[in-house]
Amino acid sequence: MDIYKTLDNARFFKGISKPGKEALAKCCLPLERPKRTVLFREGDEGDAMFLLARGRIALHKLSPEGVETVVETLKPGDVFAEVILFEQHSYPVTATAMTDILIFRLSRRDMLTLLRDEDFRNDFIAMLLGKQRYLVNRIHQLTGAAVEERLRAFLLEQYCEGTPVRRIYAEINKKQLAAAIGATPETLSRLLQDLGRRGLLSWKQGVIEVAPAFWEG
Repeated sequence: MDIYKTLDNARFFKGISKPGKEALAKCCLPLERPKRTVLFREGDEGDAMFLLARGRIALHKLSPEGVETVVETLKPGDVFAEVILFEQHSYPVTATAMTDILIFRLSRRDMLTLLRDEDFRNDFIAMLLGKQRYLVNRIHQLTGAAVEERLRAFLLEQYCEGTPVRRIYAEINKKQLAAAIGATPETLSRLLQDLGRRGLLSWKQGVIEVAPAFWEG
C-alpha cells in the first residue's frame, strides 16, 4: 500500500502540507493484525500513535464501576492514540481490532522531531482540536440521543461519508455495532426488528438495505 496516498486521504492529516506528509510517510511502520487483536490496553505504557489504513478498530474504556463503553469506532483514515505525544505516556483507552486490520505506527520520537517544525506543529495542533470537538459531540450523542438516532448517525459517519445510501456492506457484526452505538445487543435486536416491520432497514448476511425514509428520521 502507498503510505503517502494513505496519509493524503486521511482526514486527520488534511491540513498537513505535502512536505509534511512526505516526512510523515518516512516515519510510518506498516503492521497487519488479525481480527480481535488487542493493540494496547487502557493504562499500558505507550510510545507511538497510529493511523488505520484498512479495517475497523474499537476504542473502549472502563468506567469506575467496571462498565465498558465504546468511545469511538475507527474507520480507514482515522488516527488514534495521539494523546501519547503530549499528555501522558500511557494509553487512556483499549484498542481492539474489529476486523483484520492494517495500521501505520508513528513513534513518539519521530513525531516529536517533526513537531519541531513550526508550520507542522501549528497544523497538527489544529487537527487535535478538531478531533477533541468530535469526541465531545460523540459523548453528547451517546448520552442524549435515542438508539435509532445513534444508529443513523453511526451508519452515516462510518459507511456513507455523510451522504445517505441505499445499501451498506458492514464488515462488523450486530454485537459490535451495538457496542459502537452504546446499546445492548438485545436493544439493537429489537430496534432492527422494528425498523424491518416499518420497511426502513433490513440486515442480512452483512448487507444492510436502507430505505430513504430511514435517513429522514
